[in-house]
Amino acid sequence: MITVRRWGRLVREIEAKYRTGDLEALLAALKSAGVTVADPVFQDDQAYAPAGWEPGYGKVGHTFARLRTEDNTHVLTTKTPLGNAMECIEYETVVADREQTHGALLALGYEPFVRIVKDRRSGAVGSVGVCVDVVEGAGTFLELELVVDDDRDGRAAQEELDAWARGLDVELERTTETYDALVRPGATPR
Repeated sequence: MITVRRWGRLVREIEAKYRTGDLEALLAALKSAGVTVADPVFQDDQAYAPAGWEPGYGKVGHTFARLRTEDNTHVLTTKTPLGNAMECIEYETVVADREQTHGALLALGYEPFVRIVKDRRSGAVGSVGVCVDVVEGAGTFLELELVVDDDRDGRAAQEELDAWARGLDVELERTTETYDALVRPGATPR
């Protein structure tokens, strides 16, 4: 997904995320809800934080970067959390060379923070992106993503996503943590 600024209107990604212990039950529940998810693709993400940033500082108001490789395609993403870590202004673009982009991020003052490796199945229900992720070191997750360019309340949108997820009738544990926090050394994977 490429996110851009549209003539003065910021494009935001609003997410809700859930851990589940039963991948097959989740896939069956999504199928019953009319969501078709694609076959899994491997994603290798390097997350970057601003120089000197510490997890105790919180994420809101800080801009983070991610360098993702999927099927030999490299994508640079920046995320600036707004109301919480799962409501972000996001910019994303394909880059030609992962190593050169890594070097550019270092030169801009970013520090490698954590590596996130996962298999992702993607789908959609209406305007909501649906991702089923098996994340090394963290477990299996359902992630719901809404991309908006209006002024809707982010927390209210997250609650609407939560209501939809709860209607799946599958065991889900909501988390407000992003994958970088869940796989970071010292995090507690279940």
